[in-house]
Amino acid sequence: MELTLIMKAAGIGLIVSFICQILIRSGRDEQAMLLSVAGIIIVLTLLIDRLSDLISAIKRVFGI
Repeated sequence: MELTLIMKAAGIGLIVSFICQILIRSGRDEQAMLLSVAGIIIVLTLLIDRLSDLISAIKRVFGI
């Protein structure tokens, strides 16, 4: 996996967690939960190409 992809995912995670903490401390728990779900979706869309390559490799190895 490329280092830049890992760094992007980590950066998004840090930013989302920081903003979530601010939202939780200001009493906006629902918005914090929605932001964390949105962060997970964003990271998964970044990783979806690599995940499809991984699944293809697994299928090739096991002959499925």
